[in-house]
Amino acid sequence: MLLVTGGCGFIGSAFILQWLAQSSEPLLNLDLITYAGNPHNLDSVATHPGYHFVHGDIGDSALVAGLLAQHRPRAIVHFAAESHVDRSSAGPLAFVQTNVVGTLKLLEAACAYQGSLPAQQAAAFRFINVSTDEVYGSLEPGDPPFTELHRYQPNSPYSASKAGADHLVRAWHHTYGLPTISTHCSNNYGPRQFPEKLIPLVIHKALGGLPLPVYGDGLQVRDWLHVDDHCAALRAVLEKGQPGQTYNIGGRSERTNLTVVRTVCATLDELRPLPGGRKYAEQISHVTDRKGHDRRYAIDDRKISSELGWSPRVAFEQGMRDTVAWYLDNPQWVQGVTTGSYRQWLTQQYGTA
Repeated sequence: MLLVTGGCGFIGSAFILQWLAQSSEPLLNLDLITYAGNPHNLDSVATHPGYHFVHGDIGDSALVAGLLAQHRPRAIVHFAAESHVDRSSAGPLAFVQTNVVGTLKLLEAACAYQGSLPAQQAAAFRFINVSTDEVYGSLEPGDPPFTELHRYQPNSPYSASKAGADHLVRAWHHTYGLPTISTHCSNNYGPRQFPEKLIPLVIHKALGGLPLPVYGDGLQVRDWLHVDDHCAALRAVLEKGQPGQTYNIGGRSERTNLTVVRTVCATLDELRPLPGGRKYAEQISHVTDRKGHDRRYAIDDRKISSELGWSPRVAFEQGMRDTVAWYLDNPQWVQGVTTGSYRQWLTQQYGTA
């Protein structure tokens, strides 16, 4: 049995779907279902005998302790987090509460549980902390990619809160002996991503005939990682990763934000062409840059590749085409998450829903 936190979110739900498709081992999903968590992401496995769901908060120590005692998982895979940089700038307290305090309480519960296990089970237990490359800060164009030894330089409330969580995870390993492993991934994309993030946001707005907002000059560089590749990497970490270690997970696909937006537009031109020969790229609109916007992220994944045998398999162009096609084929999912509070957020952030 695994305990997965935040399994109704984008990456967490992708991990659960992949796990249940490839393993007979059951898992328990603990999720508070905040705005970006969507239980419909897991409709296809809702009745799966290996899937169990509990609506709850990682910060509820009594609840977590009870679940650990009842289900006795061999590992915790910790996805639960507030994750959007713009939201963190507008309301940092929620990010500290979830990402730092929530992780602290989860570590306390995990440590007490692991300490109660027989020696062999205690040694085999794992706490996988799913983090981000943003804790490393920003790179200049000619800088080498982030390695696991790169110093922490978080530049947003979001990345600072994730850095705080990472430091707690490290401390619980070194102080209390909890078998923790942290991973740092680059920008994920794929199906079921909440449309506040760049790729689904552009798809949603393009289909609605709305301006496609690009921050500043759009030349910020990110390394793009398909979510299925990320989940496969986490499976490798869970199986073969060493306690106390960190592993960087990248897609080997550095692209500027403007290139990504133009790729989405070109794919839509092919799959859902506009009348009269118009192009979706005509809707691109440059807007005021994000506060403290990091210029470049890039991942050196040689450690996980050489030690655990993982490497990304989904080519960026094919992954993007498949992602756009998924959103076109699933309008009900999109409609379900683009109403109410989501529209209010878009209005606040960009002036239009």
